[in-house]
Amino acid sequence: MKSILIFLIIVSAFEPLLAQSSVIGEKFQLMPIPAVFQLGTGRLLIDPSFSIGISGRADPILLRAAERFLADLRWKTGMLPLDMKMADAGNAVLVVHVDHETNGLLQLGEDESYSLNITMTGAQLSAATTWGAMHGLQTFLQLVTTGPDGFQVPVATIQDSPRFPWRGLMIDAARHFMPIEVLKRNLDGMAAVKMNVFHWHLSDNQGFRVESKKFPKLQELGSDGFFYTQDEVRELVAYARDRGIRVVPEFDMPGHSTAWFVGYPELASGPGPYAIERKWGVFDPAMDPTSGRTYKFLDAFIGEMTKLFPDKFFHIGGDEVNGKQWDANPKIQSFMRTHGLKTDADLQGYFNTRIQKIVAKHGKAMEGWDEILRPDLPKDIVIQSWRGQASLAEAAKQGYRGLLSSGYYLDLGQPASQHYAVDPLGDGAADLSAEQAKQIFGGEACMWSEYVSPENIDSRIWPRTAAIAERFWSPQSTRDVKSMYERLAEVSRDLEGLGLTQNSSYFPMLRRIAGSDDIATLKILADVVEPVKGYARGSISPVEPTNAMPLNRLIDAARPESEVARNFSDLVNSLNAGRATPGDKEEIRSFLMLWRDNDDNLRPLATKSFLLKEVAPVSQALSELAETGLQALDYLDRGELPSDEWRTQQLALVEQDSQAKAQVLIMIAPAVGRLVAAASGEK
Repeated sequence: MKSILIFLIIVSAFEPLLAQSSVIGEKFQLMPIPAVFQLGTGRLLIDPSFSIGISGRADPILLRAAERFLADLRWKTGMLPLDMKMADAGNAVLVVHVDHETNGLLQLGEDESYSLNITMTGAQLSAATTWGAMHGLQTFLQLVTTGPDGFQVPVATIQDSPRFPWRGLMIDAARHFMPIEVLKRNLDGMAAVKMNVFHWHLSDNQGFRVESKKFPKLQELGSDGFFYTQDEVRELVAYARDRGIRVVPEFDMPGHSTAWFVGYPELASGPGPYAIERKWGVFDPAMDPTSGRTYKFLDAFIGEMTKLFPDKFFHIGGDEVNGKQWDANPKIQSFMRTHGLKTDADLQGYFNTRIQKIVAKHGKAMEGWDEILRPDLPKDIVIQSWRGQASLAEAAKQGYRGLLSSGYYLDLGQPASQHYAVDPLGDGAADLSAEQAKQIFGGEACMWSEYVSPENIDSRIWPRTAAIAERFWSPQSTRDVKSMYERLAEVSRDLEGLGLTQNSSYFPMLRRIAGSDDIATLKILADVVEPVKGYARGSISPVEPTNAMPLNRLIDAARPESEVARNFSDLVNSLNAGRATPGDKEEIRSFLMLWRDNDDNLRPLATKSFLLKEVAPVSQALSELAETGLQALDYLDRGELPSDEWRTQQLALVEQDSQAKAQVLIMIAPAVGRLVAAASGEK
């Protein structure tokens, strides 16, 4: 508490500088933007003689973090392993001082603040804990730029601390299995943007993914052979711990549990037999909440798993139980009448109460989705809300701790700006009292894996998650979307240096679709389309999606957010608003000519690849849209209003070509529609 109080006093002293943080962050591509940033005059050069030293508490986790920092700095500057080194604190360029040695495991609410003072001759990083020092090292790395005299960081003073103590990313490894190396590189990405909770979704209808030595048929029959051994779990937990990241496991119960029943059908509320579910959706199978053997099994299982996962929290899922198996089971219905349980929700509440006691018996606090909330549960549970701030606020008013995931579902393909606008303490939670607001710990981005593979998952997580990370870390007033996007592009490039593949996986996927190394024309098209949004992919699929469906089409390669289309839209908006700079109109015209002519180049290639055939209508629609945009520009250039017939025809075409084709959306369509409107004299 003492270190937190000191930090608050410092922040108060620097309060006039808070307004500068957005500008500073934009200039130096920082993400998340620090709480307080005071820019000085001059710069500290980064050359081969650069060194880092540790004063105070030099625990092993901090030493390993310092070595990783040097490796990342060498990558960013292109310097060799012989350059840059660890040194005595008295001789080092960057000195790191930590007040307290860590006990080896980040705890919820632990002090993660740091201060960073950079002069022209050296830098001092100070933190109460190793975790804060690690965040400060990431900030230092982001400050490194290329200057006229070499690599450099600005002279500056930073006082920084997270807004929320729980800043998470959930990865679903149950629906599609994600190898350890995929998870590790995403943990590196999380650390780079100061996220501190990895929520590992490990069981669902489509797979059970962790080795159980007590109940081996869970992984032997419920995983298709794709699961994590207990040694791999320990390895990943240690890897995360070294990066200041807690690992919270989720084993979904009593619903979303078909994969459990393949090996242990006696746990289910229906007779079976059971097989791993290949399709997506909410299914009927659920655990039997009335059977003593269910709780005996789960007691032993949870006891085994809690030894693998040292974090205080244990996630039981608890979502989307439709109750159909319970309603159809006479024994369960009799139990409900005997115990005065009137609804399926009451029965699930009974189950949750018993599971909470088991979880507590093994030294953990229970976490679950909205549906677990019942007033008879103890206040130490955590509610993860997929329903929104109002649901989260209701839990907080009842004294329950919670975190927000609604608005942060990465699989829905929404733009970074939309995620960035969502705040754990916004909308339905905006009117909470100060005491109630303390119950909201932060939030988690969620990567559900129906339509991702190890090849494209990074492109679905990054870089949009960095914007969400800023929402969890930076002051609530940090909301400049233009600045966010400018910094996001730079952060994405830095994340590639950590091994993330959100950009590099794009080109191999396009080559596969084209069946050729000649992907220039395909890339022009792919750069301006996005996968359909929300849950539309499943509803408009020509065949029913399953977990065996190849993820090798344009929808799988296309990025969730088209930077090209967004930039084109900005140009059109500036033109229509009278803010266009010289050359903007010609840039718009060049884009439109490129897209109009691209179809002639792509059409011959479509005959050579079955994966390109479905793309042909998309390419034709892009060409049509571009031609419409060019006609609108011509009208604007001539200062001539088109006929009402032309306007009606072109807007109808824009509407038609705005619809999904091959399950992708052409993202320039709305901007072309605005050009047509502007050409028609509409404001």
